[in-house]
Amino acid sequence: MDIKIIVAAHKFYMMPRDKMYVPVHVGAAGKKSIRRSFLRDDGNDYEGNPLGDGAGARDNISNKNGSYCELTGLYYAWKHMDYEYLGLAHYRRHFSAVPFPIRWMVSQVQLGGKDGLDTNSNPHLARVLRLCLSKKKAEKIFQNYDVIVPSKRRYVIESLYSHYDHTLDGEHLDLAKQVIQENYKEYIPYVEKVYDRTWGYMFNMFVMPKDLVDEYCQWLFTILGKLELLIDTTDMTGFEARLFGRVSEILYNVWLQKKIEEDGIRVKEVPLLSTEPVNWWKKGTAFLRAKFGGEKYTKSF
Repeated sequence: MDIKIIVAAHKFYMMPRDKMYVPVHVGAAGKKSIRRSFLRDDGNDYEGNPLGDGAGARDNISNKNGSYCELTGLYYAWKHMDYEYLGLAHYRRHFSAVPFPIRWMVSQVQLGGKDGLDTNSNPHLARVLRLCLSKKKAEKIFQNYDVIVPSKRRYVIESLYSHYDHTLDGEHLDLAKQVIQENYKEYIPYVEKVYDRTWGYMFNMFVMPKDLVDEYCQWLFTILGKLELLIDTTDMTGFEARLFGRVSEILYNVWLQKKIEEDGIRVKEVPLLSTEPVNWWKKGTAFLRAKFGGEKYTKSF
């Protein structure tokens, strides 16, 4: 199987050694390359010259990274990479090869700038990355399943819609539903179902066969393109402007739910592996302030 999982990154970071993983510099347009081993999402090589016949340099959305986040890497991979299966992960979030998070090991990771992210300087991070899903294990999963997703993120006292509304701006999801109603109305029952549930497959992470990737990306980027016409990001902060990347996390659940119920695709949940410690106290406190105090998120946690 030709499986490629792109790893979205905006800076240098140690990557899994399995050749299945392809580091991608997202938002590369107009910027200096990270390293030769990182593919750029603007279709240029390390020196900034167009790759191959220049198709990638002509057809990319790298300059939208400020609002589309990791999706600029997904768009480039969808359009210009060869694969049988394509996945998306993040430089600090991966699919795990082990059945539970190794929090004690992650807690040992101490980041200290570029040198601190080198394998020789940071053995703890290297050990954590060795726990990432391997190509061999992914191939085994695809013998019985059609799609790999990260384990459900449960919000318990919030629906996906109410959580987004309390922490960010529910109008984004309202407008996304409007676009779907006007262009893909057969998805509306699934929009309502997903918006109302208290869990989701988050972070835009997945691994899927090419036919599903083609179908999903065509659907997603059509919706986001129309949504852009309805939301003005001019006066938003950098954090607020990343809304299209956030909305897409929920839209993936909408698309996937329809595929599960109507086409019977089989989904395998794989644990999420964070390479750095997560401050759950800070995240939880911000969540409660948003829900009960009306304080919107102003930064990532």
